[in-house]
Amino acid sequence: MNIIRTDHVLEVPLDHDDPAGETIAVYAREVVAPGGEDKPWLVFLQGGPGSASPRPLGRESWVGRALDDYRVLLLDQRGTGRSARVSRHSVTRRGGPQAQADYLSHFRADSIVRDAECFRRHLLGEARWTVLGQSFGGFCAVTYLSFAPEGLREVLITGGLPGLHARAEDVYRHTYPRVAARNAAHYARYPNDVEAVRAIAEHLRAHDVRLPDGAPLTVEAFQTLGVALGSSTGSHELHYLTEDAFEAPGVLSDAFLAEVHHRLSYATRPVFPLLHEAIYGQGPGATAWAAQRLRADHPEFDALATDAPVYFTGEMTYPWQFENDPALAPLREAAELLAARDSWPRLYDPQALARNEIPVAAAVYYDDMYVERELSLATAGAIRGARVWVTNEHEHDALRVSSGPVLDRLLALVRDVDVHRP
Repeated sequence: MNIIRTDHVLEVPLDHDDPAGETIAVYAREVVAPGGEDKPWLVFLQGGPGSASPRPLGRESWVGRALDDYRVLLLDQRGTGRSARVSRHSVTRRGGPQAQADYLSHFRADSIVRDAECFRRHLLGEARWTVLGQSFGGFCAVTYLSFAPEGLREVLITGGLPGLHARAEDVYRHTYPRVAARNAAHYARYPNDVEAVRAIAEHLRAHDVRLPDGAPLTVEAFQTLGVALGSSTGSHELHYLTEDAFEAPGVLSDAFLAEVHHRLSYATRPVFPLLHEAIYGQGPGATAWAAQRLRADHPEFDALATDAPVYFTGEMTYPWQFENDPALAPLREAAELLAARDSWPRLYDPQALARNEIPVAAAVYYDDMYVERELSLATAGAIRGARVWVTNEHEHDALRVSSGPVLDRLLALVRDVDVHRP
C-alpha cells in the first residue's frame, strides 16, 4: 500500500540551555497512510546511538502496523541522517579537539528529547503524542518520561530499558559474560567454525592485512565482528562470513575483506564509537574507556592466548578503533576528551519516574546481548505503572524482523487489553 511522506526540518538550539546560541537543523520524515491524516501521532526514536531513522519504501516492517493506528514521525536524531550529521569532516571543522568534544557532548539523549519536544510543539501544539523507542531509542524514551512527560500520551519501548544508575562499567560487567555465552552457543551451533575462526585469527596475527580503506585488520578488530551475535540472524551471518574466508592457502579473499570492511567501518555512523560509553554518563566520574578496562577481567576474550576457541566481542567501543579506522582517526583526540570528561548531566529522574502517570509498555528480551535484562527489569520496577513483557521468543532486533506481533503486544499492554482473549 502507498504511503504519504512529508519532510520536516526545524532549527533547534545546539545547546537547549542556551536558546540564543548556535542552532542546528534537525530533520524528521512524516509517514501516513492515505486517509490517515487525522490519526494520533507517534514519534519513533531509533536505536544507536548514531543510526538514522528508517527510510521506509512502503508499509514494510513495524511501520505498516503503526500506520494502522498512527501518523508516524521518523526522527533523525541529531548527528544522524539529515540532522546535523556527524562525520570526520563536520566535526573537525569545529576547531581543535576541545571544541570538537564540547560540540559532541550535545548529542546525547537529553538533547534528542528536547529536539523531539520542539517537533511536537511545532506539529501538534499542546497535544500529546506516543513515543516508540527501540534500543537506545528506549533510553531516550525514559529520559522523555523523566523530564518532559507533559508531551507524552503513551510510551512503547522495545529492548531499551536502561539502568537508571548504571555506569558504563556496570553495563560491561553484565554484557561481557553474556557475549561469552553467545560465543559458546555459536560454536555449539557451528563446531567447525572453531578451527575456521582460529585460522583467520592466526593469519591476522602473523600478517599485515589491510581492508579496502587501508585500515589494518588486526585480531582485535576481527573479534569485534561479534556484535552481530546479538541479532536474530547474526550467528548464521558470522558463520557464512568465516567459513570460506580464504580463497587459497594463506590468502584471504577480496570478498571476505570487503564484507569485513562493510561491517567494521564507522564511516556511516561515527556517533556510535564517539558516544557509546557517554550515553551511560551521569553525574561525576569519567567513562574512561570502560570496555577496554574491563576486558582485562575476562581472559576468555584474549584471542590465541590458549587453545580455547577465539571469542568475538560485542557492542563495545575501544580506543584503538580511533587509531585504525580512517573515518575515526581525525576524531581521536576528541574521543579521548569525551572519555576523560568527569561530569555529565543526569539523564533520568527516579523520583519523576516513581510518580509516572503515562501508560508505559516495554518488551524486555530475556537473552538480550546488548541491553542487560537485570538492569532493564530493575528500571521497569522503578517506573510507576510500567507493564513489561519479558520474552525469549525474540532477539534485540525483533521490532524490525517481527514487526506487527511485537508492536501488537505492546499496544495491547499499554491499552490494558488481554492479548490472549479470543
